[in-house]
Amino acid sequence: MNSPLPPAEELALVDRELAQLDARRLYLLARRDWLLRLVQQSGAAVVQWGPAASGSPAWTAGPSRPAKEASAPSAQNVLLTLGAVLLAVAALAFTLVSWGSMGIAGRSAVLAVVTAAALAAPAVLLRRGLRSTAESVAAVGLLLTVLDAYALYAVGMPDADGTGYAAGAAAVLAAVWAGYGSALRTLRIPLPAAVVAAQLPLPLAAVAWQAGPLGVGWALLVTAALDAALALRVRAAALPAALLGSAALLVGAAQSWSAGSAAQALGPAALLLAGAALGAAAAWREPRVWGAALVGGVAAVVAVAGVAGVARPELAPGWAVVAHLVVGLPLLAAVRVSALPEAVRRGSVGAGAVVGALGALASGAAVAPVLVARLRVLEEVWAATTPAADPYGPGASAAVGLLLTAGAAWWLSRVSARPEPGVLAVVLGWSGLFTAPVLLGFPVAVVFAVQLAVTGAVGFLALRRSGRGAGIAAAACALAGAVNVSLGALDGRAATFAVWGLLGAGCAAGAAYGPAARWVRSAAAVCAVGYATGLLVASAAVTDLAVVWWALPVLAVAAVVAALGPRLGAVRLPAEIAAAVAGVLALALSAGRPGTLALTLALSGVVCAGAAVRPERRVLGWAAGALFVAATWVRLAEAGVTAPEAYTLPVTVPALAVGFLRRRRDARASSWTAYGPGLAATLLPSLVAAWADADWVRPLVLGVAALAVTLAGARWRLQAPLLLGGAVLAAVAVHELAPYVVQVAGALPRWVLPALAGVLLLAVGATYEKRLRDARRLRAAIGRLG
Repeated sequence: MNSPLPPAEELALVDRELAQLDARRLYLLARRDWLLRLVQQSGAAVVQWGPAASGSPAWTAGPSRPAKEASAPSAQNVLLTLGAVLLAVAALAFTLVSWGSMGIAGRSAVLAVVTAAALAAPAVLLRRGLRSTAESVAAVGLLLTVLDAYALYAVGMPDADGTGYAAGAAAVLAAVWAGYGSALRTLRIPLPAAVVAAQLPLPLAAVAWQAGPLGVGWALLVTAALDAALALRVRAAALPAALLGSAALLVGAAQSWSAGSAAQALGPAALLLAGAALGAAAAWREPRVWGAALVGGVAAVVAVAGVAGVARPELAPGWAVVAHLVVGLPLLAAVRVSALPEAVRRGSVGAGAVVGALGALASGAAVAPVLVARLRVLEEVWAATTPAADPYGPGASAAVGLLLTAGAAWWLSRVSARPEPGVLAVVLGWSGLFTAPVLLGFPVAVVFAVQLAVTGAVGFLALRRSGRGAGIAAAACALAGAVNVSLGALDGRAATFAVWGLLGAGCAAGAAYGPAARWVRSAAAVCAVGYATGLLVASAAVTDLAVVWWALPVLAVAAVVAALGPRLGAVRLPAEIAAAVAGVLALALSAGRPGTLALTLALSGVVCAGAAVRPERRVLGWAAGALFVAATWVRLAEAGVTAPEAYTLPVTVPALAVGFLRRRRDARASSWTAYGPGLAATLLPSLVAAWADADWVRPLVLGVAALAVTLAGARWRLQAPLLLGGAVLAAVAVHELAPYVVQVAGALPRWVLPALAGVLLLAVGATYEKRLRDARRLRAAIGRLG
């Protein structure tokens, strides 16, 4: 194609025309949608243009039709269901209301004819292909058979037992419906209805014969067994089999737990064992129902343990849990029995796990109060009291239950190679061993010795297996045990020093254990520093010193950690953080007396300065300077100094001179390094004094000085003078305006301030993006300053 225009210009022209066409198309589509809505609202005919079948354009017109809300089959089903319900209501009304106006012959003839017609009609309807109609008529026929049974009882056998007659009628109806459904296999209602009716005869017969709870349980179990056999051919029988079987097992379990002697427990045990056999048989036959084997295994455990528990009535109730564990935990061994089918093996292992979990929960709930009881020591520290034994406590049975479950979990972790059983084994084993001496009533010294040994053992396990789930669980147990035994040791002075000393030494050894993971060693180092701090505080408390003087021995911990420094290796940083916390504690302890606080601040500055000697800890030099300045000002405040400038200006002038020379020699030196310390030495103390000064002279002079510093920073593009001067100037302005703001705020209504805050938030939100860009530009500009 030839064109007088150059290719580039022609391409631009084509793009412009295409853009115009796109814009025009969008406008026409929007106009079309608006016109369609307008026409539909007015109810007029909608004229549409589209390609006809031949491909040529064609005009079509017609009224707009709403979409169909229901399909033909669904409407048919609704009508048939409604018709069946109406017929059923009519039959009930006829039977209950109009029955007495007819004779015996008439009654029988009417019911017989109507029932026969209702049951025969579905065969004719099915041959004509009207399946849905046949289903509805068949449902009415089944209902009529129920009414026939009721009419027979009301007229022919009014003196018979109602429950027994219902059992027999249910059996007859189940047989009739099953035969009817087998004859007309296309119908889906008769066979499930027969299955439902078949659930009633045996339980109702047991109730009629007054067989008691066990008799009802056996009736339920036999019915469930029949359902399980029927479920091999009719799937609808699986659900009632599960429900009735579970109900039978619940009845057996309730009777077993309430039995008062071995003879009384034999009947429920037989019912439970029969249910267990049924569950195992179902899982053996159908692998998908392995849950039946699980429920059966639990039932078998309850049966055997129930008989064993009532055989020894002198045992405490807590030992019933142990009996269930002794019987149930061996089911876990099924995981190694390859001869069993997969479903039976899986269900048996699940039953053992369920029994173990329930036993562990019961035992854990029994020992939890033993662990929480240590908190009572905090009410009276160093009282040297001997806790009295709880006569209603669980005794040794709780510890035995935990240890049995822990052993089973450990064995399962070895054979299954899964981490979860190993975690449970560590937690349950620690719980049982840690609480066993308390539950057994051992002397206090023996209790502490055993609990320290258990804590040390689980801590060593955490060091050896720190990279696995069991190692994490062991570390958590070691921490919980250390905290618990440390609280218990506060009951006596000798116990405090002995227990805390041993735990501190153990934590220090753990921190030095190289093969362990870093996080475990770090936690041990933090605990070691914490125990050292606690021992020094306890030592100071023994000497009857004033609390403010306890800060000096506590500060010694930070000094020792800072002196060790690089020798701490991988745990240096967590140890130094813990030492910093100890230093803060020392400052808090010394805050009650200004002289002691100044001494503590100065000594803390010495510690930080000593640590800052090392190149990797240069940043602590700033902390040392701040602590020295704080110590100086605390001492001056104690001396009653009211003019801090007399002490700060002689420091500020030479500091600024030194900073100026530093900047001349090294242009890359930061203004914070050169001028920051000198300016802060005068501006910050003067600002504190100005806020406490009611006169106007000091704020005026300080404001002028801060304005000069700010202007100098802006003139020579220095970040430290600009920010420090600006901050001090703003603080002075707030100080001067604060009384007036308070006065105005008191005069305004209370709703004004929330309203102003809301308006401000709306304004900021509306211009958030622009303000964010401005803030970024301001930050960049400040960052470019010297």
